[in-house]
Amino acid sequence: MDDLAFCAWLGDPPRMVDFRGVSKRHGAQVVLDEVSFRCNPGEHIGIVGPNGAGKTTIFTLITREAEPDGGEVLLPTNCRLGYVRQHVGAGIADRQLLSHVEAALPELVELEEETHAIEARLKDAPPGETALLLERLGEVQTRFETLGGYTIRPRAEQALSGLGFSEASFQDPIGSFSGGWQSRAELARVLVAEPEVLLLDEPSNYLDIPTIEWLQRYLREFKGTLLLVSHDRYLLNALTSVTFEVSGGRVERYSGSYDAYVEQRELRYEQRLAAQKNQDRRRDQIESFVTRFRAKSTKAAQVQSKIKMLERMDKVELPQRLVSPGTIRLRPPPHSGVELMRLEDAGMSYDGSRWVLRHLDLRITRGEKIVLVGLNGLGKTTLLRMLAGALELSEGKRATGHKLVMGYQSQDFAETMTPQHSVYDAVKAVAADVPDQEVRRLLGGFGFSGDSIDKRVQVLSGGEKIRVAFARLLIKPPNFLLLDEPTTHLDIQAREALEKALASYAGTLCLVTHDVDFARKVATSVIAMTPPGITRYAGGYDYYKERVEREARGVVAAPAARRAGAPIAPQDKKAQRRVRAQQRQVRQAEERELKRTIRQAEKRVELMETERATVLEALSSPDPETDFQSLNRRIRELQSEIDYSTRQWEAAAEALDELG
Repeated sequence: MDDLAFCAWLGDPPRMVDFRGVSKRHGAQVVLDEVSFRCNPGEHIGIVGPNGAGKTTIFTLITREAEPDGGEVLLPTNCRLGYVRQHVGAGIADRQLLSHVEAALPELVELEEETHAIEARLKDAPPGETALLLERLGEVQTRFETLGGYTIRPRAEQALSGLGFSEASFQDPIGSFSGGWQSRAELARVLVAEPEVLLLDEPSNYLDIPTIEWLQRYLREFKGTLLLVSHDRYLLNALTSVTFEVSGGRVERYSGSYDAYVEQRELRYEQRLAAQKNQDRRRDQIESFVTRFRAKSTKAAQVQSKIKMLERMDKVELPQRLVSPGTIRLRPPPHSGVELMRLEDAGMSYDGSRWVLRHLDLRITRGEKIVLVGLNGLGKTTLLRMLAGALELSEGKRATGHKLVMGYQSQDFAETMTPQHSVYDAVKAVAADVPDQEVRRLLGGFGFSGDSIDKRVQVLSGGEKIRVAFARLLIKPPNFLLLDEPTTHLDIQAREALEKALASYAGTLCLVTHDVDFARKVATSVIAMTPPGITRYAGGYDYYKERVEREARGVVAAPAARRAGAPIAPQDKKAQRRVRAQQRQVRQAEERELKRTIRQAEKRVELMETERATVLEALSSPDPETDFQSLNRRIRELQSEIDYSTRQWEAAAEALDELG
């Protein structure tokens, strides 16, 4: 089947995607058990559920790659269906990228060929045939225009550019791109075809954050029916107005995006649980009556009536409880100096001539949580490896801080475990001195409890391996953690658990991620890749986006120029007022960020002063077991942290005064 399938069914055609009593098994596993649901025209539907629950199976049934074991799947007659293939088909590796995307609609290619053929025949056609050819040419051109044939090239170029392809690569053959970029090309091809029903299965895989944001903006304008399988909460919340939960062989429909679904799900569970208890109580009463009076002939009619009542009672089905990986509780990391890492005039080149990064000056201090953002290929992973010491610098200097304990997770770190080890043994192997109870508690936070800790690494799924690898990394937390795409292969619940753990992590963090929500909730500052260097933003992800958007509009001026009262260029009074309003917005955003920094510094100082008072009290009233050396060392550490936070407070307060 092509990427765009033209599907036709006999009988009365529905106007929507319709599953009627559909069942599907994979071996002994019941994936779908007589499920019925409907996707109405124009709905944008998010499909969620545990890994392996059957989300992708729904897509294969719609595309006819698989047939149901029972029931039927109906689509509108002659439905134009878009479905992204994860691997390119045979025979197209030599096809040029732009030509491949432009050929998304085979009918357009056929119409264009017919147009050329008619034009050629018109040159020598006799007068009697000319009128018929011109009539057919008009029909062909009208159909070509209706299908968007005259705009398909600019749409193809827009989609390819939005998905990260450079204009210079448009003429390159498909086979010259990596698997991830080929998947992007297939996504562009399907988007350009503007199908009536669009199926997207984890479309954010292989995409960086800027490209995911472009895809979100593009799909918001999609007029057809969208079915989206994704673990990306940002896409689910931004694009969907209906949510289907696939779990335990059933499909439940909820109104709203992912966040609304989470709230409704818990409410629905409680309502059905109450209904089930009422029904059980009523059933017990009826059964008690039947048992009590079954033998009495005078009550025979009533007994039979009660039995029929029991038979007619529908069982209340409870939604399955979502299996949460639990709460990940991290041990406090070892203390470190204020500065953990410094790069001075650093550069990296793999071939000695083309520089990925150059003249890089970067200082990372204790407590920072940094996210690296930028298009794929701009050096995010390279910078992470430079910081980790996994790459030797081509030029410049890398200096590590006092008492630095580093933990680096590469994208393939889950494959370094011994396949024959159990889950428990895989973690215990790197933490022999950690008590068994603590190992089990951490594994429980990553979703491994009971007998599951005895599973062999070699039989784990990709997501399970990632969770075990994280447990190995975090059982003895470092004070500087570097993570490259930590959410890959994790479902939503596992992402949320890791997100909460890292947000409260007391050490320093630097990560690369394509999960926008993850970046929003974990990072406190952003490094944007602007090769051959970087640009730092001293705020969270939303602050970074706000700054970038203002800079793109030309709103952000140099702070020194603003404070010096630099003249406003536009002479028109209306334009002057607009510029002044924009500058006020910039100043207000900077004020908010500085005030946030001041509040955080004040809170840190307050907490450390409280701990310092407690330690001093312990020193003033010692007992025989008092460890004076440890307490005095902690006093010095606290004073250093108080001094550092105080300097942060003073710098932010001074900048705030200058803005005022």
